[in-house]
Amino acid sequence: SILVAFIVCPILFGGFKSVRPNEAIVFTLFGKYYGTLRDAGFFFINPFVSAVAPPPAGAVLAATALGETGANAETSKSNSGIGGVKTARRPLKKMSMKTMTLNNDRQKINDKLGNPVEIGIVVIWKVVDTVLAMFNVDDYVEFLSIQCDSSLRAIVRLYPYDTTEEAEASQGSLRGSSQEICIRLQEEIQSKVAVAGLEIIEARITHLAYAPEIAAAMLQRQQASAIIDARKLIVDGAVGMVEMALEKLSERDVVRLDEERKAAMVSNLLVVLCGNRDAQPIVNSGSLY
Repeated sequence: SILVAFIVCPILFGGFKSVRPNEAIVFTLFGKYYGTLRDAGFFFINPFVSAVAPPPAGAVLAATALGETGANAETSKSNSGIGGVKTARRPLKKMSMKTMTLNNDRQKINDKLGNPVEIGIVVIWKVVDTVLAMFNVDDYVEFLSIQCDSSLRAIVRLYPYDTTEEAEASQGSLRGSSQEICIRLQEEIQSKVAVAGLEIIEARITHLAYAPEIAAAMLQRQQASAIIDARKLIVDGAVGMVEMALEKLSERDVVRLDEERKAAMVSNLLVVLCGNRDAQPIVNSGSLY
């Protein structure tokens, strides 16, 4: 009986499992899916089932999300499959169900007008179906990152960086329609990662700029556009002031001006009002003719 106890007790002891909040354990029995523990607590299950370890990249994120620190976390990270490093020696067998953040690197993508822009995004996501995440894809974290890259390229190519004469304001732009682009980006990524049991909570643009090779030229273009807009405003205001001055002089009968004198007065006023330097008036003590 003691021998039987020594044999049976370790087997039964392997059936005890503890699950913390926002954790899940996926089990298989002789190669077939057996079930998933999602609820937090202490459980006894079939001792012959085996827990399936998440992929190395997912195990590292799970270690960070579940608060694993110290030597265990360093061991998991150093032996993970990220960046071509060796596979974990002791992979975690618990999948994190917490909300996680994927900060995608900046990419150089051509916008709708063919201008190269640098753009980076952050994606807030979580696992909602452990079975799909575990068995439908090899590494759901790497799968998500690749789909984020492809979706970002597909969306950026539909919009110009900024609204110009070639791109009307009704079409939107990367700089001016960020909210619309984020919604479309979230929907695009979600449609591609649903097969992996992932839910995209939010997608946001963290960096947006022209590529370095055209940044200087685009800055000059923006400056020229700003100068033209400012000059248009100045000219509109100057014409209104000249018109008002002529009306006031005529109403109060201060001076009678013929067409030639009006033209000279309008010319002088426009030079003074539209010039970018202070005017230097010349006093004429004689006749205008």
